[in-house]
Amino acid sequence: MPVPWLRILDAVIGVTDLARSRKMRALAQSGEPAGAGGSRLPTGIEARLAGVVVSALKEVFERDARRLELEREQLEAEQRRAERAMRLELLRQAADREIGRLRAIAGFAVVSWLGSLFVALRATAVAPRATIGAGWLFLLGGIAASFSGQATVSEAVARERAAESDAGVVALWLTIVGFALVALSMLL
Repeated sequence: MPVPWLRILDAVIGVTDLARSRKMRALAQSGEPAGAGGSRLPTGIEARLAGVVVSALKEVFERDARRLELEREQLEAEQRRAERAMRLELLRQAADREIGRLRAIAGFAVVSWLGSLFVALRATAVAPRATIGAGWLFLLGGIAASFSGQATVSEAVARERAAESDAGVVALWLTIVGFALVALSMLL
């Protein structure tokens, strides 16, 4: 809410006009010429009015300074809130990307595992079946690590921390090794 400076100035001028009109009336009743009153010192009422005007102006300026300080604090608080909201949004986006990557790894591991079931049914020798079995272990480990990584990322977002997961790296490598073993079993 802006300070109505013109109204305050108008009120101060009105008070001084009132004081002058009383002074002029008092001079007219006492019989002194109007020019003679200008050279004398202010009387008690004039000094009190001047003091009132000065104190009113000081109060207005102090109130305005407090208001400006409050507005500056509010702007700083809004800026801190906006920065925090931006950090949270960036954290959420990073977590969404990481969870999407982990879900893709888990999906690839599941598809590879299901695909290897058909290979296992056709394999008759022991070596391909053993290789497929080892591949399944790695693929299932990759799926489990992927789910663990997703849980870790979700917890990190809930705590408002960076969403990094070592389980994601483990899931990726377990899935790659498992897929490689299943592919190797097809060659055997």
